[in-house]
Amino acid sequence: MRDVLDVLMRRYSAGEKVALGTVVATFSSAPRAPGAAMLVAEDGTVTGSVSGGCVEGAVYELAQQVLGDGQPVLERYGVSDDDAFAVGLTCGGIIDIYVESFSAASFPEFAELAKSIQTEEPVALATIVAHPDASRVGRHLVVWPDRVAGDVGSARAEAAVADDARGMLATGRTGTLHYGEEGQRRGEGMSVFVNSFEPPPRLLVFGAIDFATAMARLGSFLGYRVTVCDARPIFATKSRFPDADEVIVNWPHRYLAAEVEAGRIDGRTVIAVLTHDPKFDVPVLEVALRCEAGYVGAMGSRRTHADRLTRLREAGMTEEELSRLSSPIGLDLGARTPEETAISIAAEIISMRWGGEGKRLTEVGGRIHREP
Repeated sequence: MRDVLDVLMRRYSAGEKVALGTVVATFSSAPRAPGAAMLVAEDGTVTGSVSGGCVEGAVYELAQQVLGDGQPVLERYGVSDDDAFAVGLTCGGIIDIYVESFSAASFPEFAELAKSIQTEEPVALATIVAHPDASRVGRHLVVWPDRVAGDVGSARAEAAVADDARGMLATGRTGTLHYGEEGQRRGEGMSVFVNSFEPPPRLLVFGAIDFATAMARLGSFLGYRVTVCDARPIFATKSRFPDADEVIVNWPHRYLAAEVEAGRIDGRTVIAVLTHDPKFDVPVLEVALRCEAGYVGAMGSRRTHADRLTRLREAGMTEEELSRLSSPIGLDLGARTPEETAISIAAEIISMRWGGEGKRLTEVGGRIHREP
């Protein structure tokens, strides 16, 4: 939903009715992850995508049906269907798409949900997408860490869904949960799609150099909130880093220590140290390798890397702490330019996040998409 949020909010505020198709489950090599959304307005305008082009035509027709009769539909497309190739899902995957009518009348809590997403307040949207009682399909429960809004039909179901949605929100997971008709843990019959809207992960780039410009651009493209930090005000300027969300003039280690102290660094945070200058990178790496950041990488030649390790050991870093360091940073792509190097770094970050091997897919067997 995040991709279509601005358009959805504009039409919602104008009192329009739209059909919203959302990917709620995928199997095998489905092209887009759960949460991907496509909006179809009554004037026929389409915003967003649920499959990168594979089944958009079929979903568009389904959306027109939902706009007409107001009844939500959960539809499966994939190799198990006789018409899989007819609708275009030729990648071999299976995708479940839930299409619902969306308006102020059907979802009055949406305005508060949208505000939380826009202000980066953690929030999850739980939607009943399947239930033996058709009147309960399409009911929503908006879940914050400290409150809920909406109605899923019973107090028992609300308690179960809210509890599980908070757990998914805490880890940034989106997916479908299954319960008994009233939220029983061991039952079946009710399926609830939980869409988590945690704040975007952070990318901290230390060193205001040309490689950092490319890294900020790519990080922003990948959905990170990008911060560029350097102690030299002549280099750390917004005009040099237009794609960064913020540009900080400060000593890297002081800025990072303050962010750690404020609780703004977590397991999704990516730290890229691009200074390759001992007076900058050694102090900041001392902080980075002892915090909760999910990835810490440092740029430099192998000679620079060896010298850096020596200095970090002299500063008291343990071998376990040093084992967290990705240096030289990036995957072996043969990158030379700043843009190619940024892709190399991003490739390593993606590989470590999803457990990829960093090899050519033609050389690797098994599933292409992996669980985190």
